[in-house]
Amino acid sequence: MRSARGWSAAVTVALVVSIVGGISLGSVSVSPDTVLSVIGHRLFGVPAATWSGAEESIVWNVRLPRVLLGAAVGAGLVVCGAVLQAMVHNVLADPYLLGISSGASAGAAAAILFGVAGGLGAYALPLSAFLGAAIAAAGVFVLARSGGRMTSIRLVMAGVAIGYVLSATTSILVFSSDSPEGSRSVMFWLLGSLSLAQWNTTLLVVTGIVLVSICVLTLWSRNLDALSIGDDTALTLGVAPGRFRVQLLAVVSLCVGAVVASSGAIGFVGLVVPHLARRLVGASHQRMLPLAALLGATFLVAADVIARTVWSPRELPIGIVTALIGAPFLIILVRRFHAPNS
Repeated sequence: MRSARGWSAAVTVALVVSIVGGISLGSVSVSPDTVLSVIGHRLFGVPAATWSGAEESIVWNVRLPRVLLGAAVGAGLVVCGAVLQAMVHNVLADPYLLGISSGASAGAAAAILFGVAGGLGAYALPLSAFLGAAIAAAGVFVLARSGGRMTSIRLVMAGVAIGYVLSATTSILVFSSDSPEGSRSVMFWLLGSLSLAQWNTTLLVVTGIVLVSICVLTLWSRNLDALSIGDDTALTLGVAPGRFRVQLLAVVSLCVGAVVASSGAIGFVGLVVPHLARRLVGASHQRMLPLAALLGATFLVAADVIARTVWSPRELPIGIVTALIGAPFLIILVRRFHAPNS
């Protein structure tokens, strides 16, 4: 088996290739040489070569922010998915298990359909979605702690309950709206899209939150290893499972809330990719989480290229692409984890 460092180097190269390809491909193609030249000119003052103003605008103003947001979103979803799988002892857990994405969706629907926080202009949608995610996370926390110590089972049940309530809330908002165009916008956003990406504070904040979350969760990797084995083992090793789950929930909620607020609900990424990372470098979170982040970034950038090009000039919601890739994997996973006596 190749070492974790070797896999990380290989996936980093794949990520760079996918980013350049993601900028090059689209309804209007731009050569990779032009992509690299434009970025070099913008970042390092490399003398301008022969490209048109339209090509420079496509590369720098449209596609580069999009692939950077896609890389941040993919990395955040996958790392949070890996942590949740350890936290709740469930190989089918993903960032949407806790109902946080449902909260973000309800907030976004309120902003799109009824102009909630309309005075914030371009920031109304992401801030409303983030507020909805924060309310959902708080609800899950209160419900999971209401009857005693927070356990993995209580956390899952609280997340599912809150998620259903908020999903129903979103449906009510869509049903009660008189705007067909707004309803279509909500449905497109619910399936995920990176089309809102641009050079603004949202991109900077989301990227910063994802990077900080990955660093914090990686620093907690030894405690995660203990928790993934079981609560009794964690206690023996000096880790308080209940308190540690509260800390993990806070970081995961912040990261997922920021990600969903910027890109909508993109499913299956946090479920599929952590399992691939474990197969490559093992279950140790210190080795696995950095690789999972790189794999997640590469996967989502590639999925966005497919979403933009397979039905060009129309754009598919990226959640459809990730679901088409993730659903077969889920079927395989279910078949592998059959009952012992079946």
